[in-house]
Amino acid sequence: MRQKELRVALVCYGGISLAVYMHGVTKEIWHAARASRAMHRGDPPTAAGDACGVQTVYRHLFDLLGQERGLKLRLLPDIIAGASAGGVNGVFLAQALISGQSLEPLTRLWLEKADVDVLLDPDAKPWSRFAKIWAQPLVWFLLKRPGNVVSRTVPAETRAEVRLKVSRLIRARWFAPPFSGIGFSRLLADALAAMAQAGSDGEALLPPGHPLDLLVTTTDFNGHPEELQLNSPPVVEESEHRLAIGFRAVAGQSAVIAPDAELVLAARATASFPGAFPPLQVAEIDQLVAERQKNWPTREAFLRRIMPSRWRRALVADAALVDGAVLVNRPFAQAMDVLRDRPAQREVDRRFVYIDPSPEHIGIDGRHGRTVGFFSAIFGALSSIPREQPIRDNLESLGRISRERERMRGIVDALRPDIDAAVERLFGHTLFFDQPSPKRLTAWRNRAQQAAAEQAGFAFHGYGQVKLTGMVADLAQVIAEAAPECGRAQDIESALWQHLRAQGLDRPAAARGGATPAAIELYRDHDIAFRIRRLKLLARRLAHDWEDGEGIARPAREAARETVFQAQALYQARISGATLGTDFPAIAAQVRADPASVLRAIAERRDLRAVDLLVDGMIVAALQGMERPLRRRFLYAYLGFPFYDIATLPLLQGEGMGEFDPIKVDRISPEDAISIRAGGTRACLRGVEFFHFGAFFSRAYRENDYLWGRLHGAERMIDLIASTADQPLDNAVLRLIKRDAFLAILHEEKARLHAEPGLVERVIGEVETAFADG
Repeated sequence: MRQKELRVALVCYGGISLAVYMHGVTKEIWHAARASRAMHRGDPPTAAGDACGVQTVYRHLFDLLGQERGLKLRLLPDIIAGASAGGVNGVFLAQALISGQSLEPLTRLWLEKADVDVLLDPDAKPWSRFAKIWAQPLVWFLLKRPGNVVSRTVPAETRAEVRLKVSRLIRARWFAPPFSGIGFSRLLADALAAMAQAGSDGEALLPPGHPLDLLVTTTDFNGHPEELQLNSPPVVEESEHRLAIGFRAVAGQSAVIAPDAELVLAARATASFPGAFPPLQVAEIDQLVAERQKNWPTREAFLRRIMPSRWRRALVADAALVDGAVLVNRPFAQAMDVLRDRPAQREVDRRFVYIDPSPEHIGIDGRHGRTVGFFSAIFGALSSIPREQPIRDNLESLGRISRERERMRGIVDALRPDIDAAVERLFGHTLFFDQPSPKRLTAWRNRAQQAAAEQAGFAFHGYGQVKLTGMVADLAQVIAEAAPECGRAQDIESALWQHLRAQGLDRPAAARGGATPAAIELYRDHDIAFRIRRLKLLARRLAHDWEDGEGIARPAREAARETVFQAQALYQARISGATLGTDFPAIAAQVRADPASVLRAIAERRDLRAVDLLVDGMIVAALQGMERPLRRRFLYAYLGFPFYDIATLPLLQGEGMGEFDPIKVDRISPEDAISIRAGGTRACLRGVEFFHFGAFFSRAYRENDYLWGRLHGAERMIDLIASTADQPLDNAVLRLIKRDAFLAILHEEKARLHAEPGLVERVIGEVETAFADG
């Protein structure tokens, strides 16, 4: 069967108490990923109606794609970016994906603990019903006057609970955050501990060797100084408030995404809603670690990595971190930043999927022709407008990337006849071309590289500079991540360029054509990107361009692609500085004083020349099992890659042609999942009340929103998975799959959701009515 990976870059918006809804959605992504893993490792499908009934439905969908469309699909949520409430859910989903742990303990946290009475700081709670007696008129105005917000929006059966909790909140301390910061950190730590205690099935939900990136946004309230390069004065300092906390773990190599203390810090910081929670300071996490008598051996390295500017100035302890949604509520850019170095094991269908529980948002005066009032103008300018800005800029950026990839695909297709002819002239009469050996292949590869460089003429000068520039930038990034105290990657890049100029390596093109001998040695030591681009192009040719080739059967192409992806993984594994040894940060810290020794250490530890020989051996072994038509095409594409690269790399400004397929964007929202109930957010969710704090006032609200999160998440995940097939599945079949998923979820949750009597039964009735014709 044709094999494909559906890779999801998940972007989770802020939403305050709608975090409960987002947990329901992310839980469905987790269930679908578990079903995908089970299918790929050959687990037998479980019987319908068991404790993982919805996983059985997802498994059936994956099996159906294989049976009816010849597509063996694997779902890989490998990038997660979140802000505020979305950041909290992202942290726990990432932990479950990389560790194999269950998300069930997190469900208990949201339903039982995400409550005003639990979140209130003990020092802020009113000590009796007479406390702050002077606030009683305000309580009456908000809760008991005719037409008040509770009477208008809260069902009769939950009004007493909501009124009591709102009253306590109003009569809590004023002019200080009512919710406990350390209390929130303890809840997050409890949830992580509960996930660990519940155990793991021992295997990540991603394939071994595949990276998972987690990024959450927060806001440095006081700001930290960052340098800007100008013409005059040459350097100025500016206060930067945006702060992204990133984690990366590799499946099969990491038991968790990060230590608990670091995950709690990230989740607590990103969800520190201004005015509700106090800003997070590192001392709070230190207190938590001490309370639990835990160790945090990576503390210094972690803080140095996420706050390098403050670390250099010894200002980490002064940092006050507040909600990430204040400045970055929709962290698309953070997810886009980690797209470049993704390994490819199969054909890739890349999706950006964002969860937006309330696309319509709360209206601001003036949107319907009314005059904007004093407080509306202030509240809108400081809070609502920044949070509600559309993602048009992000989508346009992704659109530009997709259009560039399509143009490059057209350029490569147009170049193919001439390059095939050039390779034919170069190797058409070569002895033993149909009997390659590792030694011969290495020699042919070097010969093709030199011929492409010489035939390019003056064009090679531009190509060589673009190639060198990209290589130096990648090296600087690796060094900066290992030794952030050395400054930004741009500063390290400048130090490397100074060294290269002193060695005469800043001009890689030789006077008579091709690269200089010194430049060739430099490329052989450090140019991982070229090697990966070559293999990615070869994988695409095997997947798409030779489908109708005479005498080339699909099983033979799939076997060849498997070899190509295995070879690519060897190079991908050497991109990160994490593979350079535990002592590399100390070596990297010498980059300004001795850049040559740092570059030499990187070259020795990556040992790309040895990998080249290993890859050549793998390819020769694969070639020996191929029929002659495929073997010839494979060799021509592999050896001819330098011709393509010289023609296309300058056009892409160094980005290369790693992925040709466009990036697609999908949304998960109540507005899009209407199979059961129309009307979107307002018709389904209760957490939108009280400016999105509603679910913190009632367990019934939380249960309702969690349930709809699962139902909407299931509907959109089924749509997403089915859309990967070139030929769509029959709509009637998809309706049956959705019905089965909805009923499986409702039966799973029936015993747990009890705060609002009859909730599950009513929704079951809606499902049966909506699908009565199915």
